[in-house]
Amino acid sequence: MNYTNKQQLLDEINKTAKLFIDEFSGLTEAEKDKLIEGVDRTPAQMIAYQLGWLDLVKSWDDAELAGQTPILPAEGYKWNQLRELYQHFYKIYQDDSLQELIQLFKQKLSIWNSWIESLDDNTLFTKDARNWTKPYPSAWPVARFIHINSVAPFKSFRTKIRKWKKLNNLV
Repeated sequence: MNYTNKQQLLDEINKTAKLFIDEFSGLTEAEKDKLIEGVDRTPAQMIAYQLGWLDLVKSWDDAELAGQTPILPAEGYKWNQLRELYQHFYKIYQDDSLQELIQLFKQKLSIWNSWIESLDDNTLFTKDARNWTKPYPSAWPVARFIHINSVAPFKSFRTKIRKWKKLNNLV
């Protein structure tokens, strides 16, 4: 992750997001909640995970800009309780259809992009530009948090959904 400017970051987010979400085309509603051995999440859970983090990271910045102190990772959760936080994400979206999840992902990605567009390069790439980044590794500017919660999981979850499809003989 060595972005030199905002546009590089946005381009990588959008490229990896498209590759990730396109993997779900062709899946049926009956397949979205199918958990199989060898893959730790269902297709619906993979999308819910992404939706949860897209909302959460942006909410940290929104809270700080509103004069509040963001609670990281989320109210009621500590960093050693991420598994429970993921279960919370899954529960939020459990009743949505696969097409609704895909549409929500695209909507939230658009919001995510608008948020990033609103940030200047100093805020994105200078460590400690936001208070919510300060308790974490000093080499982590806002752009690093954005990358870790978008590009990185879009890539890793694309691998997971491809494996899921292969194990289901859908490739």
